Amino acid sequence: MRIISGTARGTKLYTLEGMTTRPTLDRVKESIFNIIQNEIIDANFLDLFSGSGAIGLEAASRGAKKVSLCDKSKEAINIINKNIQKTHLEDKTYVYNMDYKECLNQIKNEKYDLIFLDPPYNTKLIYDAIKEILELNILKDEAKIIIETDDDKVLNDIDKQKIQIIDKRKYGRAIIVFIKKHSQ
Repeated sequence: MRIISGTARGTKLYTLEGMTTRPTLDRVKESIFNIIQNEIIDANFLDLFSGSGAIGLEAASRGAKKVSLCDKSKEAINIINKNIQKTHLEDKTYVYNMDYKECLNQIKNEKYDLIFLDPPYNTKLIYDAIKEILELNILKDEAKIIIETDDDKVLNDIDKQKIQIIDKRKYGRAIIVFIKKHSQ
């Protein structure tokens, strides 16, 4: 795993051992950032289930103004901090070692342009996180939430909320979904 573009381009990242996290493949990461490339500069970016921090650090490397990285695992936070140091992106990154709900509650006065959700597969965390994000109103008006999942059924659940799916791509097992709030 590495940073693909920007100020930290080419930096190899530390990863977590074991099967509890699955890193976003470089080709998937590159596709995501190609789609949002015009929205990333000066963005306020939240990577809610960060793992190694690769997605959030890619955003910081590509010009996001502020990147919040959240993971409840102490091992993940250790890797994230090592990756932040290795990429020299300390001035743009904020790390939260807590459950995603605690994190959302702590940052509820912030407004985000882009939020990336890649929780453990086979959970209802995507639905719950979106519900919480909408209730706390932390999205800017034209903000997007990017979801990585392996389960198409997740779309049925999230479609019940006040959001609209604006794009969906499949890369092998990974499904990437772009959503935004319904216009009032």
